[in-house]
Amino acid sequence: MSSSNKLSHFDATGRAQMVDVSQKPVSKRTAIASGSVTFSPESFSVIASGTSAKGDIASIAEIAGIMGAKKTSDLIPLCHPLPLSSVNVEIAPNAEKFCFDVKAIVQTDGKTGVEMEALTSVSVACLTIYDMTKAIDKSIVIGPIRLEEKIGGVSGHYSREEKS
Repeated sequence: MSSSNKLSHFDATGRAQMVDVSQKPVSKRTAIASGSVTFSPESFSVIASGTSAKGDIASIAEIAGIMGAKKTSDLIPLCHPLPLSSVNVEIAPNAEKFCFDVKAIVQTDGKTGVEMEALTSVSVACLTIYDMTKAIDKSIVIGPIRLEEKIGGVSGHYSREEKS
């Protein structure tokens, strides 16, 4: 197995470890993740109109997504705590698909990437939407949640669009 195919969170004996990034250079890193929360057409209409008892669900979920990015290393056991430079969460209704599209853009100047922070941000935002709307729709579907783009670091640029 080449070193590029080796799982870096395990040592030579198979024990879990936090990856040693001490020798890596600091660089600007960006990750973009996306996800969605899909509803029945009737529920989507109520939620998207902002007339539900909970009010502006998207704004609250955007804040939750920011908080999720900041707490990633508390949730993912081997994830490095990172000084985040920027977290931007955007939630938009998608009337064609009866869903809310969620996007997170996370940036840092660091020795390791922010993919997990972007993915956690989207996950927490989606879960917040679910929590705030579950009383009116039991058929809610979350997902897919995925990395769209990664910029910076040793492994270089990744774009889901370029891989399709």
